[in-house]
Amino acid sequence: MGDFSINEMQKMQKELQERYKGIWEPISPETEKNKLLWMIGEVGEVIDIIKKRGGEKADKGTESRKELVEELADVLMYYNDVLLCYDITAEELKEVYSEKFKRNMTRW
Repeated sequence: MGDFSINEMQKMQKELQERYKGIWEPISPETEKNKLLWMIGEVGEVIDIIKKRGGEKADKGTESRKELVEELADVLMYYNDVLLCYDITAEELKEVYSEKFKRNMTRW
């Protein structure tokens, strides 16, 4: 399996939004606060797994690992929803991320 791109994730999120149109909150700048709050909730679930079971138990092949990766996937789903709320493309994100990386590489 190859890399999993932001474009692929956003396409999947759009498909989910279309599938649950009228049931789920739409993707828009007005709903981004809720998407962020749900994402933070998922981050909390990631923290709970590590806190309760210890980071070393998230090693490959364990049930904790499976749960950890699943919760991180939830974080990414809401993250991509936020990107979609503002129509932020993978290309735009890559450009800004790269600039930020360069600044951080020379910070100290």
